[in-house]
Amino acid sequence: MAMAEQRNDKPGRPAASEKRTGWLSRIAPGVRNAFSKRETPENLWVKCPDTGEMIYRPDLEAALWVTPSGHHMRIGAAQRLKYTFDEGKFERIASPIVADDPLKFPDVKPYPDRIKAARKASGEQDALAVGYGHILGQPAVVAVQDFAFMGGSLSMAVGEAFIKAAQEAVKREVPFVIFTASGGARMQEGTLSLMQLARTTLALNEVKAVGLPYVVVLTDPTTGGVMASYAMLGDVHLAEPNALIGFAGRRVIEQTIRESLPPGFQRAEFQMERGMVDKVVSRGDMRDVLSSILKTLMMGRSQHLPAA
Repeated sequence: MAMAEQRNDKPGRPAASEKRTGWLSRIAPGVRNAFSKRETPENLWVKCPDTGEMIYRPDLEAALWVTPSGHHMRIGAAQRLKYTFDEGKFERIASPIVADDPLKFPDVKPYPDRIKAARKASGEQDALAVGYGHILGQPAVVAVQDFAFMGGSLSMAVGEAFIKAAQEAVKREVPFVIFTASGGARMQEGTLSLMQLARTTLALNEVKAVGLPYVVVLTDPTTGGVMASYAMLGDVHLAEPNALIGFAGRRVIEQTIRESLPPGFQRAEFQMERGMVDKVVSRGDMRDVLSSILKTLMMGRSQHLPAA
């Protein structure tokens, strides 16, 4: 040990700790720190689910999260509202506050913890966000389901937010638009979740009673109880390309009827061919199509509308 220490102390030979810092640190101490602070974002490149192609994230954002192959990637509620309204400006409509765990549902992971994690990941209070603004000058209330929030599942909070959106549309005398994306009812709320199917339908009756348009945009995926309720009650049904639209899953249906289903079954284009969807619209054209439909359906009511 003594000999080793003596060798390390010889002039011109760097100590072990000095070797670890590198020659650049010795001749210019500030340079190393400057370079170490530079970080490359981990998500700078995004993989296309269809082709496997790596896409530069800023380019994908500029394309509204539509890949070069035409795949419409799922987006959050805040992004959808921004893309829909003029200049990305809108007024958020706060949703009523409800109990987070009304049934004290037993689970492997406590339900309140699941909600907390979903809120942190999505930035939303629950699976439905509502905003008011203008779509190419046409005022409208727009609700957006976020599949990233527990699969866009229908809960008491979603039901209350939907009802609030419908009431705001009636109050402001403007059309009601919803972008759906859901796996169905939220099992942690049991019957209370299923009750929202009837409650949202009654809220829509109020919208239609005063002659206001209700337009549904079906995005990937729209299934389960949502598909069986307000997702199919629109005056006009639009859909994004290749969106999955149906009640039960393909595998469940095949096992039930014991037959193979055709290619593209339950996809937006398949549903349009059979009359369930009125038009398949790409994300980049959605604002133009929505504006045209809403202005047409609102003809004769312009004198009641707030100024753009």
